[in-house]
Amino acid sequence: MSAVTVWFDGSCPLCLREIALMRRLDRRDCIRFVDVADPVTVCPIDRRTLLARLHAEENGQMLSGAAAFAAMWRAIPLLRPLGLVARNRYILGLLEWLYIKFLFARPALQSFLGKGKAA
Repeated sequence: MSAVTVWFDGSCPLCLREIALMRRLDRRDCIRFVDVADPVTVCPIDRRTLLARLHAEENGQMLSGAAAFAAMWRAIPLLRPLGLVARNRYILGLLEWLYIKFLFARPALQSFLGKGKAA
């Protein structure tokens, strides 16, 4: 049984790389990964909302952005210390600020990676 469920954008090259890494690190299969870009996926909240930011459910609580990453990290022994540190509101605030900056750059990065993949 998965301790954490993560909803990700399977149409995003960056997301696919990140999720591939997390799957390799999740050797105990504690994370259930759900591709929101797949039209048959049943979404717990609005699909557009799930596609706009990473979302995770941990202990029945829906999290997004940096908090979702922190939940995913806590489920992976190697990354658990980082996930625990992110419980500090100042650290989580900084991580969320960085995540928002990433979201701003995401379309350009997706385009760059998408073009590189087709070549």
